[in-house]
Amino acid sequence: MARIIVTAPQMPDALDLLRDHDVMGGDHFMTREELEEAIVDADAVLSSLSDPLDADMLARAPKLKVIGQCAAGFNNVDIEAAGKQGIVVTTTPGVLHEATADLAFGLMLMATRRLGEAERLVRAGTPWRYDHTFMLGAGLQGATLGIIGLGQIGEAMARRGAAFGMDIVYTARHDHDTSAVDATNPATATTRRVDLDELLRISDVVSLHCPLTPETTHIIDSAALEKMKPTAFVINTARGACIDENALVAALRAGKIAGAGLDVYEHEPSITPGLLEMENVVLLPHIGSAARPTRGVMSALSARNILAVLDGKPAETPVN
Repeated sequence: MARIIVTAPQMPDALDLLRDHDVMGGDHFMTREELEEAIVDADAVLSSLSDPLDADMLARAPKLKVIGQCAAGFNNVDIEAAGKQGIVVTTTPGVLHEATADLAFGLMLMATRRLGEAERLVRAGTPWRYDHTFMLGAGLQGATLGIIGLGQIGEAMARRGAAFGMDIVYTARHDHDTSAVDATNPATATTRRVDLDELLRISDVVSLHCPLTPETTHIIDSAALEKMKPTAFVINTARGACIDENALVAALRAGKIAGAGLDVYEHEPSITPGLLEMENVVLLPHIGSAARPTRGVMSALSARNILAVLDGKPAETPVN
């Protein structure tokens, strides 16, 4: 019987898969101190994005065989240190892109059509009446959607944009097959790859779907924001540190861009205070994949990866 540490609440069906082992946790978010103590005799960890699985933490786990990260990303895990210790690291790719793209598209609608601002007005009991010029927002039809990172989530977002009549451009390390995007709406322009400068210059909405790497950290900084249209919006469901939040606040205050929709934050869960003060910013608490079916599949995949490695079999979705 292996000892499995579950660092945060998980979907019950996934925990049922692990019932033949000694499972600790799964009912609350472990602090670093709790994890440091629990990981010492762990054979496996079912982890979340916020767990500090750095080299120091992994060095405390001489028995650890596998980390089942319940997320598509893994920037919280020291992959090099894990590899040196023979620890298999797994993630949950290919199962959350549609749900996350739904959320990203919802953020775009909220920001461009001022939906959050409008609901707050109604809930506050502010007097209002229909007026032809009341609460005007930006339209999406005929607008250009710039996708930074055309992976599975980026492509899913692009398909949604095309369905709404948006022209799609993207930036990535290499060309992607965009036939599914172009087939969504033949009335839109052919999807094309451009460099980042052009994407920033021509896009009406810039949506981030890239992993967090040294190259993408602060990919949206003050210089990038200066290149955007004053009528443009930025949407982030990728990783918070892809945007320099202080630069974003300064740009919004100066009217350099029109608004933003964020589900992730540079110092999550802390949010740069200036963002909280702005009506043209939509803020969500990192719920990109938080659809019940999606989270169920993610948890189950994490559990299956752990069980496979503990059984001496290859993981379904290894990182290293």
